[in-house]
Amino acid sequence: MFTRSWKLLTIMTCAIVMTLSPAVAASKTVVGKHGESLNASSTTPNSQSSITVKGAHFDETVGIYLAFCVVPKNGMVPTPCGGGINKSGIASISYWISSNPPPYGKGLAEDFLPGGRFTHTLHVSPIIGKYDCRKVKCAITVRADHTRDSDRSFDLFIPVNFPRKA
Repeated sequence: MFTRSWKLLTIMTCAIVMTLSPAVAASKTVVGKHGESLNASSTTPNSQSSITVKGAHFDETVGIYLAFCVVPKNGMVPTPCGGGINKSGIASISYWISSNPPPYGKGLAEDFLPGGRFTHTLHVSPIIGKYDCRKVKCAITVRADHTRDSDRSFDLFIPVNFPRKA
């Protein structure tokens, strides 16, 4: 009887520890005004982490930027963003996704996959320029690209929470 109770207690303790562990971070999905969805593999990264971000059902006629940014005031453009503008098209700090970019964007913007889908890995850290994401709100963001710069209807945010310094 004692052995059976001990096993049950051990299983319950492990389950509680796994639930409370910051390493076990659940994914998060948000849905936009146009039916698009954005999913992040984690919202509580370590100090330097990679987060897999997947999008689906995006309007393929509207280019977007995917980045890790300080959350702006309501109605404002997400900025500053980690790494700034990705002009090389090869870094994993921000992405320009557009199936119909202007001529100068060919080779920089990446096409949407069928169904308005994409998958990228964003490298995030708690510091964006002079901002500390442990003190200000930061998020994985999507917004319409510069061809629709004032259109805030495509903005999506998934908040990211870094552990606070002890």
